[in-house]
Amino acid sequence: MTASSSAAPAEPRPPSGALPVAEPFRIRRAAVRLVRQDGRAFAALLALNALAAGAGLVAPWLLGRVIDEVRAGGGVATVDRLALTILVFALAQLLLARYAGLVGHRFGERTLARVREQFADRALALPASVVERAGTGDLTTRGTTDVAAVGTTLRDVGPDVLIAAVQALFILGAVFALNPLLGACGVLGLLGIWFAVRWYLRRALTAYLAEGAANSALAEQLAATAAGARTVEALGLQRSRIDACHRAIEECRRTRTRTLFLRSVLFPAVDISYVVPVAGVLLIGGVLHSHGAMSLGAVVASALYLRQLSQPLDTILQRVEQLQSSSASFARVEGIGVVPQVPSARSRTPADDRIAVTGVHYAYGGGADDEADVLHGVDLTVRPGEHLAIVGPSGAGKTTLGRLLAGVDVPRTGSVTVGGVPVAGLTPDRLRRQVVLVTQEHHVFLGTVRDNLRMAAPSATDAELRAALAAVGAEWAGELPDGLDTDLGHAGHRPDGAQAQQLALARVVLADPHTLILDEATALLDPRTARHTERALAAVLEGRTVIAIAHRLQTAHDADRVAVMEDGRITELGAHDDLVAADGAYAALWRSWHADGPHSSSL
Repeated sequence: MTASSSAAPAEPRPPSGALPVAEPFRIRRAAVRLVRQDGRAFAALLALNALAAGAGLVAPWLLGRVIDEVRAGGGVATVDRLALTILVFALAQLLLARYAGLVGHRFGERTLARVREQFADRALALPASVVERAGTGDLTTRGTTDVAAVGTTLRDVGPDVLIAAVQALFILGAVFALNPLLGACGVLGLLGIWFAVRWYLRRALTAYLAEGAANSALAEQLAATAAGARTVEALGLQRSRIDACHRAIEECRRTRTRTLFLRSVLFPAVDISYVVPVAGVLLIGGVLHSHGAMSLGAVVASALYLRQLSQPLDTILQRVEQLQSSSASFARVEGIGVVPQVPSARSRTPADDRIAVTGVHYAYGGGADDEADVLHGVDLTVRPGEHLAIVGPSGAGKTTLGRLLAGVDVPRTGSVTVGGVPVAGLTPDRLRRQVVLVTQEHHVFLGTVRDNLRMAAPSATDAELRAALAAVGAEWAGELPDGLDTDLGHAGHRPDGAQAQQLALARVVLADPHTLILDEATALLDPRTARHTERALAAVLEGRTVIAIAHRLQTAHDADRVAVMEDGRITELGAHDDLVAADGAYAALWRSWHADGPHSSSL
């Protein structure tokens, strides 16, 4: 069951149809919004990290005091007292850091839950045409790999980097407090790290976005090849599909090698930069001490502080790679929100259920001229409660017209309205109540029979669920061992194509739309079952508007009117008997169908 709305994007989309990636200002805004939603926990996280970092500064300073006290002739009692103080502050730092980590993990998990829920809401609200252009691989990768990367950052990387950043600032402040000259020496010695990180950051985001796009492309290739395995084998396309997958794998290898090269330059440069400030402080501090301008304990404490600085800087620099990767992932996750949605405030309520198609031209791929059109000036009015059949040869534009009637796609020119309101301008919820498109493409969700049906009507009772199954001729559901509680999928009952299609049709019955568009919705059923299902549906949907893209001409025979499409145009429109009497294209199709016997025709 498919029903969705679509609108022209407000921002340019990539030619490939890939889903957009959020711009940096959107990422920053989204990050600030997430922090504000749990601001108290974030503030506690900052405070605890600051206290832990402050406690960690005491040990090097007291160690310098120990050296000065010993040089001044201090006794064992003085050294023991200072050593005990060092131990107390070390324990305090441990406890504060542990509690800060706990608060950080809780903050990360709550925030990740919000990211996941927002992604699910946005993904479900995407226009079907946008998902089709992007491919399921891109959306799947964003919802799995990218969301998982964001989760790792929120749970582990983010708190670690925050703690390390606070510690680094406190340590540098302590060095400056001991001696501003030594502090300046330490900062100058760290400039090598600044240049290396700057070089890395300029290139990393683009490289990781390219890696994410390559992963999506590979997932799309693998998914398409696996889903169409039988078609690939039947048409002998194995070599071309393998070559396409190899190209996608090679692109993944190339993009990952690029990010690996960036890391291989960054980390050695950082390791060298750690030694420079410590050596500089020891040299300059030694000169100052020799001139009596600084105590030996202060020099040792400064050197220890700068040596201690390597730990938080290591954490930051080791995690900066993950931060860049997760920033790219967050940009892709937030990119779902860039796809324009239909504003609820602008969605008017249809006056009635009358559907009007006026002067519609449509071209796939965004074509802007008549030569690219697959529909050419289509005009059609469907009255409320009417049963209309659309027939015609393959490639005539029947499915395309059905997608426009359902609001999945938007005409290049002209309009498709229901009750005077553009179908594609309705919000998804209102559109699904107004118009539902059912195709021969179907899906059985993991879960029970009840779960699969209640997607269309969450409040439906078991009696209503059984009635919907009976309405579409799904008697097999009553014979399942656990009835509505039977699990569907690999671990339970595996519905065949016909049963899966009946489940989809039962969802339509439960959704109770005003207008139903059937695009060869019973094509996978055998002729007898299809006929029974169509009659059952007709009885259930009596008084509703039904537009059937006919796979069997018997459907057209039972319709109130028949629209004949040829080369993207409606060439005939009228009742079955009138069109047969007119001896035109429909009459030729009818005679051909009867000559071959009343079975499926290639319409």
